[in-house]
Amino acid sequence: MSKADEIFVANMKDILAKGFWDTGLPVRPRWADGVPAHTIKQFCIINRYNLQEELPILTIRKTAFKNCLDELLWIWQKKSNRVEDLNSRIWDAWADENGTIGNAYGYQLGRKSKYPEGEFDQVDRVLYDLKHNPHSRRILTNIYHFDDLHEMRLYPCAYSMTFNVSGNTLNGILNQRSNDMLTANNWNVLQYSLLLIMFAQVSGLKAGTLVHVIADAHIYDRHVDIVKEIINKPQHKAPKLIVNPNVKNFYDFKVEDFELVDYEYEPLDKKIPVAI
Repeated sequence: MSKADEIFVANMKDILAKGFWDTGLPVRPRWADGVPAHTIKQFCIINRYNLQEELPILTIRKTAFKNCLDELLWIWQKKSNRVEDLNSRIWDAWADENGTIGNAYGYQLGRKSKYPEGEFDQVDRVLYDLKHNPHSRRILTNIYHFDDLHEMRLYPCAYSMTFNVSGNTLNGILNQRSNDMLTANNWNVLQYSLLLIMFAQVSGLKAGTLVHVIADAHIYDRHVDIVKEIINKPQHKAPKLIVNPNVKNFYDFKVEDFELVDYEYEPLDKKIPVAI
């Protein structure tokens, strides 16, 4: 069975059994009808995914692989903040009058800084170090830029990646301040697993372990019944991921360079509402 399913189910059961409800407290998020969106949460959940064993994608519900990858490339490859550059409409609710999400996500990764070796943005600095100084303990990105927070339509949830090379294996730590566990947990896990796989391939390394650290792992009130249904669904084996081995430059990757083989998943006949 998929280990991603096992981890997800264990997380959800733990939150539902031991979590803290913020009902009655003032909260920022709202449902589409204007009602406050309350949550039950756990502090600091840490999960590990061995990418040598399998791709961590849920089978108890479908994770939209192509849209997930497309958003990752939008942020890390295009370094864009324009929603029209996405093939999905997942960021439309946060777009401003100019069609952007402000100085957030891809915008931050594309900001350039001067180094002794030259001028780099955050992504290019990581790629440079993985090739020229792979055993450095300083290979990381951080998009939680305090001077720009007031210019962001949404503060970054997944805000930092730390990369670490051990021998010929690339590992990573994803730090996340907040995670809507039903809507976005596996989405984020899958995205940053794919990022590690891409970075490893273009750096002559193999992808190892992704560690996911979540400060505030929560389930929204209107998601509880859906979560209870999903975690009791049958689990399947994880699919096989095939990546085009001919891609040697991160900026050459396209969604079409990735294929899932034998992805079996359980259907969900309910629409999952998203709190804004």
